[in-house]
Amino acid sequence: MKQLTIIVPNGENNLPSITGAYEIFTKANAFQKQNGKKEVFAIQLAGMAETIQFNEGLFTVRPNIHISAITKTDLIIIPSLNHNYKLAIQGNELLIEWLEQQYKNGAAIATICTGAFMLAASGLLDGKSCSTHWSVTENFRLMFPKVNLQADKLITDEQGIYTNGGAYSFLNLMLYLVEKYYDRNTAIYCSKVFQIEMDRNTQSKFAIFTGQKTHDDEIVQQAQAYIEKNVEEKISIEALSSKFNVGRRNFDRRFIKATGNTPIEYSQRVKIEAAKKAFETNRKTINEVMYEVGYADVKAFREVFRKITGMSPLDYKKKYYKDAVMV
Repeated sequence: MKQLTIIVPNGENNLPSITGAYEIFTKANAFQKQNGKKEVFAIQLAGMAETIQFNEGLFTVRPNIHISAITKTDLIIIPSLNHNYKLAIQGNELLIEWLEQQYKNGAAIATICTGAFMLAASGLLDGKSCSTHWSVTENFRLMFPKVNLQADKLITDEQGIYTNGGAYSFLNLMLYLVEKYYDRNTAIYCSKVFQIEMDRNTQSKFAIFTGQKTHDDEIVQQAQAYIEKNVEEKISIEALSSKFNVGRRNFDRRFIKATGNTPIEYSQRVKIEAAKKAFETNRKTINEVMYEVGYADVKAFREVFRKITGMSPLDYKKKYYKDAVMV
C-alpha cells in the first residue's frame, strides 16, 4: 500500500484544504474496498507540533505523526497557507527541508493554492510550471522569479509535482490525483459524492484583474493609470510610449519587467475586466459593452475575451448575470 502524507504546517493555515483532501482520499479508498479491490493509500496527517490551531483557536488539528518519523512516503499534499505564506515560510524551515529530501527520495508532491509558496521556497519549483491563487500571482513572481508561473491554469503536472489554483479549486486537484493513482471510475464516483465538476482546467473566469502595481517604475505607473482611466479608448501603444517620451522598444521592455505583461496585454486585461463587470451588473448587449471598452470589431473582442477568461462574452453573461437574455 502506498503512503499519502497530508502535512499540517505550523501557523494559521486553511483547514478545509486539509480535511477536504483527507475526506476525498478516504472515500476513494472506501470505493476500492466496496468493489473488491485493495485500498491504494494509507493516509496520515503529519506536522511538527502535537496540535495546530485554526481560525483563532476555534478548531484544532492533531497530526498522526511528526515529520521526523517519516523516512519514506509516496505522495505529499501541502495545504493552502491562506495569505500567511511569508510567515509560514519563516516558521516551517524544517518542513521545507523535509519536503526537498522526500522529493529526492521519490515522493510526489501536490500543493493547494498558496501552498505553492512553501514548495517554491524549497527550490523544487525552479524551472517548473506552477499555479496558485490568482490574487497572489504578483507577489509569487517577485518572490520566486525562477518559477514558470501559469496563473490561468487550474492544475499543473510536471516531474512528480502538482499545483493548483485558488481556494476550493483544490477539490479538482484531488479528483485529478484520484484518477491518476486510482482510476477514472473512482474519480467519477468521488465527483458525484462530493458534487465536484470533473475536468476543469482553468481558473481564468474567476480571476479579477487589478493590475500589477508593486514596482517603482514611475513611467510605467503613469502609463497604467492612463490605460485604466481611458478604457473606452482604442489606445495606440506607439502614441502611449511617445506620450511619456520613451521609445517603443524600451517602453515594452520596461512594461514587461514591471508588470509581467506587454502594454498591449495589460490594456486588453483592463478592458476585459471592465467588460466582465458590465456583463455581471447590467442588461447591456455584447455589442454595447464591446464599444464601451474600446473595441469596434466583434470577432477581435470575442477572441480576446475568450483568451483571458476561457469563455465567450455571451457565455460569461449567461453565467454571471441573473437576468441574462440571449443577445
